[in-house]
Amino acid sequence: MSHSGLKDRFGRTVNYVRLSVTDRCDFRCVYCMAEEMTFLPRDDIMSLEEIAQVARNFVSLGTRKIRLTGGEPLVRRGILDLVREIGSYGLCDFAMTTNGSHLPALADELRKGGLHRLNISLDSLNAEKFHAITRTGTLSQVLDGIDAAREAGFEKIKLNTVVMKGRNDEEIPDLIAFARTRNLDITFIEEMPLGKISEHDRGLALCTSDEVRSIIGQHHELKLTGDDTGGPARYYRMPDSSIRVGFISPHSHNFCSACNRVRMTVEGRLLLCLGNEHSVDLLQILREHPGDDELLREAMIAAMDLKPERHHFSSKGDVEILRFMNMTGG
Repeated sequence: MSHSGLKDRFGRTVNYVRLSVTDRCDFRCVYCMAEEMTFLPRDDIMSLEEIAQVARNFVSLGTRKIRLTGGEPLVRRGILDLVREIGSYGLCDFAMTTNGSHLPALADELRKGGLHRLNISLDSLNAEKFHAITRTGTLSQVLDGIDAAREAGFEKIKLNTVVMKGRNDEEIPDLIAFARTRNLDITFIEEMPLGKISEHDRGLALCTSDEVRSIIGQHHELKLTGDDTGGPARYYRMPDSSIRVGFISPHSHNFCSACNRVRMTVEGRLLLCLGNEHSVDLLQILREHPGDDELLREAMIAAMDLKPERHHFSSKGDVEILRFMNMTGG
Protein backbone atom coordinates (compact mmCIF):
# COMPACT_ATOMS: atom_id res chain seq x y z
CA MET A 1 0.00 0.00 0.00
CA SER A 2 1.64 3.22 -1.11
CA HIS A 3 0.42 6.56 0.11
CA SER A 4 0.98 10.16 -0.88
CA GLY A 5 1.87 11.06 2.69
CA LEU A 6 0.24 12.28 5.87
CA LYS A 7 -1.54 15.65 5.72
CA ASP A 8 -3.44 17.47 8.45
CA ARG A 9 -6.52 19.71 8.17
CA PHE A 10 -4.34 22.79 7.70
CA GLY A 11 -2.48 21.45 4.68
CA ARG A 12 0.71 20.66 6.56
CA THR A 13 2.56 17.53 5.45
CA VAL A 14 3.64 15.43 8.42
CA ASN A 15 6.87 13.63 7.51
CA TYR A 16 8.84 13.79 10.77
CA VAL A 17 8.20 11.48 13.74
CA ARG A 18 9.78 11.57 17.18
CA LEU A 19 9.65 8.19 18.89
CA SER A 20 10.17 7.97 22.64
CA VAL A 21 11.81 4.66 23.51
CA THR A 22 11.72 5.07 27.31
CA ASP A 23 10.41 7.37 30.04
CA ARG A 24 13.44 6.52 32.19
CA CYS A 25 16.61 8.57 32.49
CA ASP A 26 19.81 8.49 34.50
CA PHE A 27 19.53 12.29 34.98
CA ARG A 28 16.78 14.22 36.80
CA CYS A 29 17.05 17.60 35.07
CA VAL A 30 15.12 20.26 36.99
CA TYR A 31 13.13 21.45 33.95
CA CYS A 32 12.25 17.95 32.77
CA MET A 33 11.09 15.91 35.75
CA ALA A 34 10.63 15.78 39.49
CA GLU A 35 13.47 14.50 41.69
CA GLU A 36 11.41 11.49 42.80
CA MET A 37 9.82 10.01 39.69
CA THR A 38 7.53 7.03 39.27
CA PHE A 39 8.24 5.35 35.97
CA LEU A 40 5.92 3.20 33.88
CA PRO A 41 5.64 -0.55 34.51
CA ARG A 42 7.32 -2.61 31.78
CA ASP A 43 3.99 -4.04 30.49
CA ASP A 44 2.70 -0.50 29.84
CA ILE A 45 5.50 0.45 27.48
CA MET A 46 6.05 -0.51 23.88
CA SER A 47 8.43 -3.31 23.07
CA LEU A 48 11.30 -2.56 20.69
CA GLU A 49 9.51 -4.66 18.07
CA GLU A 50 6.35 -2.57 18.46
CA ILE A 51 8.34 0.67 18.16
CA ALA A 52 10.00 -0.68 15.00
CA GLN A 53 6.58 -1.65 13.57
CA VAL A 54 5.29 1.89 14.15
CA ALA A 55 8.44 3.38 12.60
CA ARG A 56 8.22 1.10 9.56
CA ASN A 57 4.59 2.04 8.93
CA PHE A 58 5.28 5.75 9.31
CA VAL A 59 8.02 5.37 6.67
CA SER A 60 5.51 3.64 4.36
CA LEU A 61 3.29 6.73 4.80
CA GLY A 62 6.00 9.14 3.70
CA THR A 63 8.00 9.79 6.89
CA ARG A 64 11.51 10.90 5.91
CA LYS A 65 12.86 11.83 9.32
CA ILE A 66 12.82 9.93 12.62
CA ARG A 67 14.30 10.98 15.93
CA LEU A 68 14.63 8.62 18.90
CA THR A 69 14.05 10.32 22.23
CA GLY A 70 13.27 9.49 25.85
CA GLY A 71 13.74 9.94 28.79
CA GLU A 72 17.26 8.95 27.88
CA PRO A 73 17.11 6.57 24.90
CA LEU A 74 20.49 5.01 25.65
CA VAL A 75 19.29 3.53 28.97
CA ARG A 76 16.82 1.31 27.07
CA ARG A 77 18.10 -2.25 26.87
CA GLY A 78 18.45 -3.35 23.26
CA ILE A 79 18.58 0.19 21.89
CA LEU A 80 21.39 -0.69 19.46
CA ASP A 81 19.18 -3.37 17.86
CA LEU A 82 16.42 -0.80 17.34
CA VAL A 83 18.90 1.70 15.84
CA ARG A 84 20.17 -0.95 13.41
CA GLU A 85 16.60 -1.86 12.42
CA ILE A 86 15.39 1.71 11.81
CA GLY A 87 18.77 2.54 10.29
CA SER A 88 17.94 0.11 7.48
CA TYR A 89 14.74 1.97 6.43
CA GLY A 90 16.46 4.43 4.07
CA LEU A 91 15.53 7.59 5.96
CA CYS A 92 16.79 11.01 4.84
CA ASP A 93 17.49 11.84 8.48
CA PHE A 94 17.79 9.50 11.46
CA ALA A 95 18.68 11.24 14.72
CA MET A 96 18.72 10.80 18.49
CA THR A 97 18.41 13.19 21.42
CA THR A 98 20.62 12.14 24.33
CA ASN A 99 22.14 13.51 27.53
CA GLY A 100 25.48 12.16 26.33
CA SER A 101 26.34 10.15 29.43
CA HIS A 102 26.40 6.80 27.58
CA LEU A 103 28.10 8.03 24.43
CA PRO A 104 31.65 7.15 25.56
CA ALA A 105 30.61 3.48 25.34
CA LEU A 106 28.01 3.58 22.56
CA ALA A 107 28.83 6.38 20.06
CA ASP A 108 30.78 4.13 17.70
CA GLU A 109 28.08 1.42 17.55
CA LEU A 110 25.33 4.01 17.06
CA ARG A 111 27.16 5.46 14.07
CA LYS A 112 27.80 2.02 12.57
CA GLY A 113 24.14 1.16 13.18
CA GLY A 114 22.98 3.86 10.79
CA LEU A 115 22.25 6.81 13.06
CA HIS A 116 23.01 10.06 11.20
CA ARG A 117 22.88 12.77 13.84
CA LEU A 118 22.99 13.43 17.57
CA ASN A 119 21.46 16.19 19.67
CA ILE A 120 23.30 16.30 23.00
CA SER A 121 21.96 18.22 26.00
CA LEU A 122 24.51 20.51 27.64
CA ASP A 123 23.16 23.09 30.08
CA SER A 124 26.38 24.12 31.82
CA LEU A 125 30.16 23.90 31.51
CA ASN A 126 30.58 24.28 35.27
CA ALA A 127 30.73 20.85 36.96
CA GLU A 128 28.92 21.93 40.14
CA LYS A 129 26.24 23.83 38.27
CA PHE A 130 25.82 20.96 35.81
CA HIS A 131 25.26 18.57 38.71
CA ALA A 132 22.78 20.97 40.32
CA ILE A 133 20.72 21.25 37.11
CA THR A 134 20.83 17.53 36.26
CA ARG A 135 20.76 16.42 39.93
CA THR A 136 22.66 13.22 39.08
CA GLY A 137 24.82 14.04 36.05
CA THR A 138 28.60 14.27 35.79
CA LEU A 139 29.87 16.93 33.38
CA SER A 140 33.15 15.18 32.52
CA GLN A 141 31.24 12.07 31.38
CA VAL A 142 29.10 14.16 29.00
CA LEU A 143 32.13 16.03 27.64
CA ASP A 144 33.80 12.66 27.02
CA GLY A 145 30.60 11.59 25.26
CA ILE A 146 30.72 14.62 22.97
CA ASP A 147 34.35 13.80 22.10
CA ALA A 148 33.41 10.13 21.51
CA ALA A 149 30.64 11.19 19.12
CA ARG A 150 33.03 13.38 17.17
CA GLU A 151 35.60 10.58 16.99
CA ALA A 152 32.91 8.11 15.86
CA GLY A 153 32.43 10.23 12.75
CA PHE A 154 29.08 11.86 13.41
CA GLU A 155 29.15 14.76 10.98
CA LYS A 156 26.24 16.59 12.56
CA ILE A 157 26.24 16.99 16.32
CA LYS A 158 24.10 19.66 17.91
CA LEU A 159 24.22 20.85 21.49
CA ASN A 160 20.92 21.74 23.19
CA THR A 161 20.86 24.21 26.08
CA VAL A 162 17.75 25.04 28.11
CA VAL A 163 18.39 28.57 29.37
CA MET A 164 17.15 29.55 32.84
CA LYS A 165 17.65 32.97 34.42
CA GLY A 166 19.84 32.84 37.47
CA ARG A 167 20.93 29.28 36.70
CA ASN A 168 22.97 29.23 33.52
CA ASP A 169 22.15 32.38 31.52
CA GLU A 170 25.56 33.90 32.37
CA GLU A 171 27.22 30.89 30.66
CA ILE A 172 25.82 31.67 27.21
CA PRO A 173 29.10 33.23 25.92
CA ASP A 174 31.12 30.25 27.25
CA LEU A 175 28.76 27.76 25.63
CA ILE A 176 29.06 29.61 22.30
CA ALA A 177 32.87 29.53 22.62
CA PHE A 178 32.76 25.79 23.41
CA ALA A 179 30.61 25.10 20.35
CA ARG A 180 32.80 27.25 18.09
CA THR A 181 36.00 25.54 19.24
CA ARG A 182 34.58 22.06 18.53
CA ASN A 183 32.69 23.08 15.39
CA LEU A 184 29.32 22.01 16.84
CA ASP A 185 25.93 23.60 16.21
CA ILE A 186 24.15 24.80 19.35
CA THR A 187 20.49 25.57 20.05
CA PHE A 188 19.17 27.58 22.98
CA ILE A 189 15.71 26.55 24.19
CA GLU A 190 13.12 28.42 26.23
CA GLU A 191 11.94 26.21 29.10
CA MET A 192 8.66 24.50 28.27
CA PRO A 193 5.81 24.30 30.83
CA LEU A 194 5.43 20.52 30.83
CA GLY A 195 4.75 18.80 34.16
CA LYS A 196 4.35 20.39 37.59
CA ILE A 197 7.67 21.19 39.24
CA SER A 198 8.42 22.77 42.62
CA GLU A 199 12.19 23.18 42.21
CA HIS A 200 11.98 26.63 40.63
CA ASP A 201 9.48 29.21 39.37
CA ARG A 202 9.27 28.82 35.61
CA GLY A 203 7.83 32.28 35.13
CA LEU A 204 10.80 33.91 36.85
CA ALA A 205 13.33 31.56 35.21
CA LEU A 206 12.14 32.15 31.65
CA CYS A 207 14.94 33.58 29.53
CA THR A 208 13.56 34.43 26.10
CA SER A 209 15.32 33.75 22.83
CA ASP A 210 15.53 37.51 22.22
CA GLU A 211 17.39 37.92 25.52
CA VAL A 212 19.80 35.10 24.66
CA ARG A 213 20.40 36.54 21.20
CA SER A 214 21.12 39.93 22.73
CA ILE A 215 23.74 38.39 25.05
CA ILE A 216 25.44 36.60 22.15
CA GLY A 217 25.26 39.80 20.10
CA GLN A 218 27.56 41.52 22.55
CA HIS A 219 30.31 39.11 21.44
CA HIS A 220 29.41 37.94 17.93
CA GLU A 221 27.39 39.15 14.98
CA LEU A 222 24.42 36.88 14.27
CA LYS A 223 22.78 36.70 10.85
CA LEU A 224 19.49 34.89 10.30
CA THR A 225 19.77 32.01 7.82
CA GLY A 226 17.05 30.57 5.63
CA ASP A 227 17.86 27.07 6.91
CA ASP A 228 14.82 24.91 7.50
CA THR A 229 15.42 21.53 9.10
CA GLY A 230 11.73 20.82 9.53
CA GLY A 231 12.03 21.51 13.24
CA PRO A 232 10.97 24.45 15.39
CA ALA A 233 14.38 26.17 15.56
CA ARG A 234 15.34 29.38 13.76
CA TYR A 235 19.01 29.39 12.85
CA TYR A 236 21.66 32.09 12.76
CA ARG A 237 25.28 32.12 11.65
CA MET A 238 28.34 34.11 12.65
CA PRO A 239 30.56 35.57 9.90
CA ASP A 240 33.73 33.98 11.34
CA SER A 241 32.41 30.46 12.09
CA SER A 242 30.73 27.63 10.18
CA ILE A 243 28.47 26.61 13.08
CA ARG A 244 24.79 27.45 13.37
CA VAL A 245 23.18 28.94 16.45
CA GLY A 246 19.54 27.93 16.84
CA PHE A 247 16.70 29.24 18.98
CA ILE A 248 13.58 27.31 19.97
CA SER A 249 11.01 29.75 21.29
CA PRO A 250 7.70 28.13 22.26
CA HIS A 251 6.78 31.20 24.34
CA SER A 252 8.09 34.19 22.44
CA HIS A 253 7.93 33.08 18.80
CA ASN A 254 5.23 30.58 17.94
CA PHE A 255 6.54 28.04 15.42
CA CYS A 256 3.34 26.11 14.65
CA SER A 257 2.48 27.26 11.11
CA ALA A 258 5.10 25.01 9.54
CA CYS A 259 4.83 22.11 12.02
CA ASN A 260 5.53 18.86 10.20
CA ARG A 261 5.98 16.51 13.16
CA VAL A 262 4.19 14.22 15.54
CA ARG A 263 5.44 12.40 18.63
CA MET A 264 4.84 8.95 20.00
CA THR A 265 5.21 8.35 23.71
CA VAL A 266 6.69 5.10 24.99
CA GLU A 267 3.13 4.17 26.07
CA GLY A 268 2.16 4.18 22.40
CA ARG A 269 0.22 7.45 22.51
CA LEU A 270 0.55 9.30 19.23
CA LEU A 271 0.72 12.95 20.27
CA LEU A 272 -0.31 15.33 17.53
CA CYS A 273 1.16 18.40 19.29
CA LEU A 274 3.74 18.98 22.02
CA GLY A 275 1.53 21.56 23.70
CA ASN A 276 -1.84 19.80 23.51
CA GLU A 277 -3.25 16.52 24.75
CA HIS A 278 -4.70 15.43 21.39
CA SER A 279 -3.59 11.81 20.99
CA VAL A 280 -4.42 8.37 19.60
CA ASP A 281 -3.63 5.10 21.39
CA LEU A 282 -1.54 3.09 18.93
CA LEU A 283 -0.44 0.55 21.55
CA GLN A 284 -4.02 -0.69 21.92
CA ILE A 285 -4.13 -1.38 18.17
CA LEU A 286 -0.74 -3.10 18.27
CA ARG A 287 -1.75 -5.34 21.16
CA GLU A 288 -5.32 -6.13 20.05
CA HIS A 289 -4.43 -6.60 16.36
CA PRO A 290 -0.79 -7.79 16.30
CA GLY A 291 0.80 -7.66 12.87
CA ASP A 292 -2.09 -5.73 11.27
CA ASP A 293 -0.12 -3.00 9.51
CA GLU A 294 -3.12 -1.81 7.50
CA LEU A 295 -5.20 -1.08 10.60
CA LEU A 296 -2.22 0.70 12.16
CA ARG A 297 -1.76 2.90 9.08
CA GLU A 298 -5.47 3.71 8.99
CA ALA A 299 -5.24 4.95 12.60
CA MET A 300 -2.18 7.06 11.75
CA ILE A 301 -3.95 8.65 8.77
CA ALA A 302 -7.13 9.32 10.78
CA ALA A 303 -5.07 10.84 13.62
CA MET A 304 -3.96 13.71 11.38
CA ASP A 305 -7.43 15.26 11.73
CA LEU A 306 -6.72 15.71 15.45
CA LYS A 307 -3.58 17.77 14.88
CA PRO A 308 -4.35 21.29 16.20
CA GLU A 309 -3.37 24.47 14.40
CA ARG A 310 -1.06 25.62 17.20
CA HIS A 311 -0.05 25.20 20.82
CA HIS A 312 -0.78 27.71 23.59
CA PHE A 313 2.04 27.87 26.11
CA SER A 314 1.87 30.34 28.98
CA SER A 315 5.00 32.34 29.83
CA LYS A 316 3.82 32.90 33.40
CA GLY A 317 5.05 29.49 34.44
CA ASP A 318 1.53 28.03 34.47
CA VAL A 319 1.29 24.34 33.77
CA GLU A 320 -1.25 23.51 31.11
CA ILE A 321 0.18 20.10 30.24
CA LEU A 322 0.57 17.80 33.22
CA ARG A 323 2.83 15.20 31.59
CA PHE A 324 6.56 15.69 32.14
CA MET A 325 8.96 16.13 29.21
CA ASN A 326 10.43 12.66 29.85
CA MET A 327 6.94 11.25 29.09
CA THR A 328 6.55 13.32 25.94
CA GLY A 329 9.86 12.68 24.26
CA GLY A 330 12.29 15.54 23.63
